[in-house]
Amino acid sequence: MAWGGGFGGGMFGQSASAASARAGLPFGGIPSELREEAERLLASEPEHPPADLRFAQRPTERERRRLTLPGLVFAYPRWVVGASLTIILNSLVLQAGPLLTELAIAKGMEPGHHHLSVVGLCALAYLVLALAAALLQRAGVNLTGRLSSRVMHDLRIKVFTHLQRLSLDFFTEEKAGVLMSRMTSDIENLQQLLQDGISQFALQGLTMVVIAVVLFALNVTLALWTILAVVPVMFVMTVWYHHASQRGYLRSRDRIALVLADLSESLYGIRVVTAHNRQRRNIVNHRHVVGAYRDANVYTGRVNSLYGPATTTIGILGQALLLGVGGTMVLDHRLDVAALIAFVLYLNRFFAPIQLLVQQYTSLQQGRSSIIRLRELVETPPSVDEREGAIELPPIEGRITFEDVTFGYDPDRPVLAHVDLEIAPGESVAFVGPTGAGKSTLAKLANRFYDPTGGRVLVDGVDLREVTLHSLRRQVGVVPQEPFLFAGSIRTNLTFGRPDATAAEVDEAIDLVGLRELVDRLPEGLDTPVHERGQTLSAGERQQLALARAFLARPRVLILDEATSSLDLQSEIVVERALDALLDGRSAILIAHRLTTAQRADRIAVVDHGGIVEVGSPAQLLARDGAYAAMYRAWVEAGGRDASREDAADR
Repeated sequence: MAWGGGFGGGMFGQSASAASARAGLPFGGIPSELREEAERLLASEPEHPPADLRFAQRPTERERRRLTLPGLVFAYPRWVVGASLTIILNSLVLQAGPLLTELAIAKGMEPGHHHLSVVGLCALAYLVLALAAALLQRAGVNLTGRLSSRVMHDLRIKVFTHLQRLSLDFFTEEKAGVLMSRMTSDIENLQQLLQDGISQFALQGLTMVVIAVVLFALNVTLALWTILAVVPVMFVMTVWYHHASQRGYLRSRDRIALVLADLSESLYGIRVVTAHNRQRRNIVNHRHVVGAYRDANVYTGRVNSLYGPATTTIGILGQALLLGVGGTMVLDHRLDVAALIAFVLYLNRFFAPIQLLVQQYTSLQQGRSSIIRLRELVETPPSVDEREGAIELPPIEGRITFEDVTFGYDPDRPVLAHVDLEIAPGESVAFVGPTGAGKSTLAKLANRFYDPTGGRVLVDGVDLREVTLHSLRRQVGVVPQEPFLFAGSIRTNLTFGRPDATAAEVDEAIDLVGLRELVDRLPEGLDTPVHERGQTLSAGERQQLALARAFLARPRVLILDEATSSLDLQSEIVVERALDALLDGRSAILIAHRLTTAQRADRIAVVDHGGIVEVGSPAQLLARDGAYAAMYRAWVEAGGRDASREDAADR
């Protein structure tokens, strides 16, 4: 296994640290004192063959099945059968003890006739059964552990795959921390339930059934007293606990999600928090969120504190009652002492599983609450869905048509109304206008991040809703206003859209957007790690990387959302030259606040009041003396004032 990808590209020890410092980056490799240990771990790592994973926008019939715990578990029938057999055998073996005790008393300790051999054989049998139970328990733990690891693997993949299918509006409305809690605490609850809870639940439940049968075999009268006097009270208590605890654990799952969401937001915005002295206010707010989670846990704790002691009390009273009834029967010579002792021992074992089931029932309720929340997530349909029978979009020329398009993020408040516009193949059109006018919305509709509520968006005359999302987005490149870089290396971020890009193509993209100087001064060149969200790079460098990534993807249509907004003047000049090469022969939509970017387009569309108020070349719009001309004059005046200040300062 090579070091370059996941461990910082071979950046070890003091030399790597010094090189990172010279480049202005924090050290991202493995310290020299840990390198030997890391190499030993990698040497013992088994080979992992490449996974044959295929992603389809439309889920398969198997993926559409309702998410249930039995459905997840029974995907591995052999493991389920094996675990079930060990549980059944373990339950039977564990319940032989009281029968051996009765046999030792009745046959080996008769008054005047002591048979130590019988007692010894019973004791030896007891020891053998205890060893067998230990081996069966070990096998059961091993089987359930393997089963839970496979089920959790499948569940994580299922949830993550569904997240990849969901549309942008879902992530806009849902907090990232809430989604993280689904993938972490909810799934961990299920893992704990599968690994320990279900097997113990099954074992104790089966134990109660076996003991009930044995009790009736020993004495029908005492068994009926047990079933009629004790079990109904236990049943009523359990039904109450089921409903009360379910409410509590669902509330707890919701509130821990809010805790994680608040934590995630505070960490991502720590620079803004620090800059505005919001630490105290944030602590107060987080205290309220954590307090709500605490209240939910207090409620579930109160429910458990009522149910647990109540069942214990019922069990003790039941044993006292049956001991009295059984003692009376012994005095009346309707029951011998050995049978009464065996019955009391089994009765104690009958109530012991109930206490264990109380503990496991808590785990079961937590798991049920988690599966309900996960089911709600995976049953959330994407608002932008791929139609059944959608066609593959062939290589396009790049004609984009907005045909009577109406759209609103809230259907009752449209952002765009009856927009008509056609972009010719190879033509670049800049959308300008005030903030919130709908410029970026038009670009999102062109890439089918959203579907219009009225009208159609077409590419080469084909409605975007009729083609597969993969074939569409393979030919449409997007450079957002705030470029996102993934943890990895410079190279992996550049080749994100085309992992098979050659070294020559990567070098061409680097030179085109002016990244050569950055790459040359980095300690490991293209293999230098990029830290989380690209925080070790400047905003301009991140934007240049995003442009190079778009260039490497070779799209037929390019959407640039204020692609030069984060660049300084020198970088902007370099990048705008790169844009000329990048836009050559491609249809392009440019979202522009800087008119220098807009003037590079073939045409400019002024977006305002929910529509396009005027369209034309820069010269045509200036001659028309309309909305664009007013924007241009304001921009020139602002630039003139800046120039005047600079001249005055020079003088």
